[in-house]
Amino acid sequence: MNKSELIDFIAKDAEITKKDAGKAVESFMKAVKGEMKKKDGKLTLVGFGTWSKVHKDARQGRNPRTQEVIKIPAKDAVKFKSSF
Repeated sequence: MNKSELIDFIAKDAEITKKDAGKAVESFMKAVKGEMKKKDGKLTLVGFGTWSKVHKDARQGRNPRTQEVIKIPAKDAVKFKSSF
């Protein structure tokens, strides 16, 4: 399912317009993104799952074409754990 299919489903299931369903999906995505920008961002929906921010340390990797050793910088990533 992609974003437009999700909007269609929500509109039909909740008996609202596609425009209103689209606004609801955009608002939800905005909330998740905003929470993940926080230092210790975490968003839990009981019965659905949890989004959490994790830090990945810098490490060494290899370029698969040249086998050259490269440095992969540290970064923050988002992890999702389903509750079903």
